[in-house]
Amino acid sequence: MYIDVHCHLTGEEYEANGGVEEAIKRAEAAGVSRMICSGFDLTSSLRAAELAERFESVYFCAGFHPSELKKYQSGDLEAIERLCKKEKCVAVGEIGLDYHYDDNPTREKQKELFLRQLELASSLCLPVVIHSRDAAQDTAELLEQNAELLKFGGLMHCYSYSPEMSERFSSLGLSFSFGGTATFKNAKKVQESVRQIPAPLILSETDCPYLTPEPFRGRFPNEPKLVKEVVKKLAELKEKTIEEMQIQIRENAARLFPKLYERR
Repeated sequence: MYIDVHCHLTGEEYEANGGVEEAIKRAEAAGVSRMICSGFDLTSSLRAAELAERFESVYFCAGFHPSELKKYQSGDLEAIERLCKKEKCVAVGEIGLDYHYDDNPTREKQKELFLRQLELASSLCLPVVIHSRDAAQDTAELLEQNAELLKFGGLMHCYSYSPEMSERFSSLGLSFSFGGTATFKNAKKVQESVRQIPAPLILSETDCPYLTPEPFRGRFPNEPKLVKEVVKKLAELKEKTIEEMQIQIRENAARLFPKLYERR
């Protein structure tokens, strides 16, 4: 069975293909037994929680993505905290730093909310799901300075930095998930990171509706059912069979997100 540890199912991207309900059914039919729908602001976190209540295979995480902090209002973090106390919330996320666009919130604002959400996760005994884009050094430094807040683990989602940088993150007890980017022919750095990162720290994701994997690259929207293509590539890069990689990822997911398997 496959696991998609990071997907976005709360938008309108699936309406032309039967809606998100049909996308979830297609994933289940393809052997995807668990999907973690990631929030990126309060509205999407609320919708992710609703989907988790409706579908047995769907779990969720709640948090504020750094690029979405323009929407942040007083009281939002308290609302996120209430969502994180729900039975099927497996982590606080996605949170982190994103310096890619010039009109993103200021770096100071991003760091402030990143730290506050790290503190929230620690207080709730939950792992964190971390987004980091063009901010490797600041992400690593902030996490190293607050390593005590990571005692329940964390995930560097859609990891795209170097193998050398992965050693800094793994020394903090963090795991790494890879999506469609790992299947791209020109993604040499990402593929080298997959080869070098120990297999017990690797998980599979789609980050859908974006980053559709090969051989379907360019198709929109991406769907959780295509996580099998990611696992196939991860198995190749780690010199494992697909079945061995499936088992490894399940073990890794159960360790990082124990709630995924507590209810059955």
